[in-house]
Amino acid sequence: MTETYFDGATAQPVHPAARDAYAAALSEGWAGPGRLYTLGRRSRMLLEAARQSAAASLGVSADEVTFTSSGTQAVHAGVLGVIAARSGPGPLVHSAVEHSAVLHAGQWHEARGGEVAVVPVDRLGRVDADPLAAVEGDAASVLAVQSANHEVGTRQPVAAIAASSGDVPLVVDGAASLPWEPVPEGWSVLAASARKWGGLSGAGLLVVRKGVRWRNPFPGEDSSIREAIGEVDVPAAVAAAASLRAVVAEREALSARMRVLTAGIREHIAAVVPEVELPGDPVDRLPHIVTFSCLGVDGEVLLTELNRAGFAVSSGSACASTRLRPSHVLQAMGVLSHGNVRVSLHRETTEAEVERFLEVLPGIVESIRRLSR
Repeated sequence: MTETYFDGATAQPVHPAARDAYAAALSEGWAGPGRLYTLGRRSRMLLEAARQSAAASLGVSADEVTFTSSGTQAVHAGVLGVIAARSGPGPLVHSAVEHSAVLHAGQWHEARGGEVAVVPVDRLGRVDADPLAAVEGDAASVLAVQSANHEVGTRQPVAAIAASSGDVPLVVDGAASLPWEPVPEGWSVLAASARKWGGLSGAGLLVVRKGVRWRNPFPGEDSSIREAIGEVDVPAAVAAAASLRAVVAEREALSARMRVLTAGIREHIAAVVPEVELPGDPVDRLPHIVTFSCLGVDGEVLLTELNRAGFAVSSGSACASTRLRPSHVLQAMGVLSHGNVRVSLHRETTEAEVERFLEVLPGIVESIRRLSR
């Protein structure tokens, strides 16, 4: 049986542009780009070209862009590096529905004597447009808010938050939304993961705008961002830049197509599957994510049965599902956090695949409920 991949929010299938660019860069970009010999200079030229290409796709300057080994490394370096450069004692402030990379950065910061303030969200998973108003004590040192939620797709009011946060640096995890739409203006630091748009897993992006202070928070010298990050996989960076350029060119049409498909999924599930909840904003959301929770159904069992039927989906938190923990995102929203499945489409998803999924889903849910009675 051919497996239908519905976990595009974790990783998109490798884009043809990434595959071609990676293959071409392997022969020229394998040497250390920091070396002075010819092979090193070739790698450095490839890396610089990739940086310029990524900058053009994002609408920023090339010297603001740093490639990392992953989106997680980009988030950690972005959040902790800005905190390290701040002179005030204020807390790291982040929303309750951030990716676990932000939560872990906060825990690391707290373990070293820092403070963290968590801002709640409403039932749709959205943070208030003035999140710092709810923070007591010292003024925040950093504010971290994702551009859109990776589990339920709800967009965050990034532009309004930036306008309300004054001179507090705003670190935005743009991994979930960047393949589908531009990140709203106003951010100070942007982090993203190449595998979310069809690049390779070994590449992420960190963008620190001019004028934003950053200091190395990790072991080593008080060096520049690129020196602190260390050596990057040059062919993977080249592939990330090439696929980002291709995705930006096609994402408006692709997003429109995905939105039609996910709207159909939401409508069908709500009409056909009894006792189901579809968390997240039904309109102001990313175009490719549908999350639903079935009352009385174990999410892991549902995932397994869907996999047997030929569908690869994720259950619960994308970062905690293998540890059988309820989703912290859904818990923060105050919605049903068990029996949860996230269906996330990608550029290769077809209408026929969606139709087949909707055909088999009600029977699988009913079968699980019947056996659990």
